[in-house]
Amino acid sequence: MGPDPAWMFDLTGTVIPIFLAVVIGIVAVSAGRGLLVWSRNNSSPLLTIPARIVSKRSELRQQLQDDNNNSRTNTTYYLTYELENGVRMEFKVDGNEYGMSAEGDRGILTYQGTRYQGFQRQPHYSTAE
Repeated sequence: MGPDPAWMFDLTGTVIPIFLAVVIGIVAVSAGRGLLVWSRNNSSPLLTIPARIVSKRSELRQQLQDDNNNSRTNTTYYLTYELENGVRMEFKVDGNEYGMSAEGDRGILTYQGTRYQGFQRQPHYSTAE
């Protein structure tokens, strides 16, 4: 006779419920974190302060779509601002905002918590005569 299968756990009775519980737990924690960030941003004051752009970066992600090696590319854009007190803050921005921005630009930054609201550039005036 072969080995007694009673010592093995039942796949449908044990493994699948554990797997589902882990997946549901991961989804719940992720949703909870997103809700917490959203709530904190909503309760933060809307700040409008002088700042300058000190850095630009982009993040490129490529995803394989199908078996024919078709892919999809997604670019995320970020701008880093330095406030007058020396604190630096990085925000995700859209492609148009990124393209119109240059390191060294000065202006008025508006944000709420970690939520970017906008940046109004100030014209550069030369002090040389």
